[in-house]
Amino acid sequence: MSEILVCQPGDLADGEVRIVRAGETEIGVIRKGDEWFAYRNLCPHQGGPACEGVRMFGVMEKVAAGGVTLGHYFDEEDLHIVCPWHGYEFHLSDGKHVRDPRVRLQKFAVAERDDGVYVTI
Repeated sequence: MSEILVCQPGDLADGEVRIVRAGETEIGVIRKGDEWFAYRNLCPHQGGPACEGVRMFGVMEKVAAGGVTLGHYFDEEDLHIVCPWHGYEFHLSDGKHVRDPRVRLQKFAVAERDDGVYVTI
């Protein structure tokens, strides 16, 4: 295993992505608050650049007793990665597709140290 320097800890804003290369593999490294996530920049649907799409909060529905809908809201704890080719959405927290957990992005370990943010290949 080897590590690749991605950036300095303060280089990326919350929700921002940095694409790095490891040979032929592109990896999207995303910051959310004090956490870092890294996924292969390859959508399992049709090979699109999944990490280059928008990042948006999941949409939830409020439902009252009896099944009456009270509207929708954004779940700010559940940031999604949205592939720009066909809109496939993946949970940032684990890379799983929002509807089919068998479909997922390839995940890489990320470490933040004083001298930088590193992804392990």
